[in-house]
Amino acid sequence: MSETWTTLKVLEWTTSRFERAGIESARLEAQFLLAHALSCDRVRLYMDFDRPLLTDELASYRALIQRRLAGEPLAYLVGEQEFWSLSFRVGPEVLIPRRDTESVIELVLDQVSDRAAPLRIADICTGSGVLAITLASELALARVVATDISEAAARIARDNAERNQVADRVDVRVGDLLAPLAGEPPFDILVSNPPYVRSADIAGLSREVRCEPRLALDGGPDGLMFYARIVAGAIAHLAPGGLLAFEHGFDQDHAVRQLIDATGAFTPAETRRDLADHPRVTHARRVS
Repeated sequence: MSETWTTLKVLEWTTSRFERAGIESARLEAQFLLAHALSCDRVRLYMDFDRPLLTDELASYRALIQRRLAGEPLAYLVGEQEFWSLSFRVGPEVLIPRRDTESVIELVLDQVSDRAAPLRIADICTGSGVLAITLASELALARVVATDISEAAARIARDNAERNQVADRVDVRVGDLLAPLAGEPPFDILVSNPPYVRSADIAGLSREVRCEPRLALDGGPDGLMFYARIVAGAIAHLAPGGLLAFEHGFDQDHAVRQLIDATGAFTPAETRRDLADHPRVTHARRVS
């Protein structure tokens, strides 16, 4: 990049390079990275297509391009990801929020008869905090306890609660699954998006996904290790009639329903499909 490079020219070059590398949404990713390098929004790029980039701007952008071509996820490079129209800080310490996970939010909101009620919610394996924070944002009087075994993930979740102005109602705690809930009164809702990739399948994931923390991916030999533990513990932490809702892999719905139904402590488990029509969220209620 020794010649004069305008915004438009550098975007066209990067888009072509990303397309050759097999990156989906190549132009969109090029725009996000350039906007990040220039500390502006994507609208400003369109307004300044003819502006030549400065030497330090080109150097910053080129470094981002090289990292993206090496397989680093876009969200880690720009440091944030949108979820449910909210902005979340992300980094290599946490899983990148997926659109599929919004199905959990939709399910919970559909199941709540009074959104103004002072609900008590637990979010297990919170990661970046998307479930806890989004539910707190949608349910104005809800109070949420979010847990994660990773202190680094908990720090990011707390930062995201501040960023989205719900830190006064989202209590992020470090510990193993439901252990940080000890001594708490029963909850009205318990949600979780635990690690659910089978250990043997991790090596076959895309480069981008393999950049995400193994701790947030590895669900044990059958991918169900954490579901079994959470289901067993949830019985003691949910109020009668309380809602249990899990995200899971597209081929795990039957197994998760079996785990819930085998306890005899919940209504028959049901599964909701995501936007791609994959079985994604399984839920049941604690019987009284």
